[in-house]
Parts: sequence; C-alpha cells; structure tokens
Amino acid sequence: MNWQGFRVSEHRAVVITPDGQEFNLRELDGFPLWRDQYYALRERYGVIEIVQPQKPLDSMSSYRGGKRQQPAPWIPIRDKLK
Repeated sequence: MNWQGFRVSEHRAVVITPDGQEFNLRELDGFPLWRDQYYALRERYGVIEIVQPQKPLDSMSSYRGGKRQQPAPWIPIRDKLK
C-alpha cells in the first residue's frame, strides 16, 4: 500500500491525510463499523442518491374565512397591564 503523503501528529494523536483531513484514533476505530452500516443500508434500501438542496418555503400568514390575515402586532405583557 502507498502511504506517501500521510503524516502522524504524535502531539495531537491524529493521522493527517495528503489532502489535509485529520482523523483521531477513535474515528479510525469506528470506520469498519460505519462501512458495515453503510453497506447494510445500501443493501436494504438501494443506492442513496444525493438530494439537491431546496430553498425553504416562505412562511404562510394565518388563514381565516377565505382571507389571509396579517398577524396581530406583539405587545409586551407589561404594556397590556397599563
């Protein structure tokens, strides 16, 4: 296997890949489990396509009797008591 470009930071206990990603020992220990979970999901549900991000919908005003109404202005409780 070619390990050219990989580095180990003993001070921080991380493995650094040639493209700059860092993995600590706990993450490296979990990779086989993550891989097995991924293959199990893929076997069960098929290939998961990348979903294109969508813009959030505009919030709707309250609906009453066929007319859309604007919300009432917020009045602090201290001003209501006066």
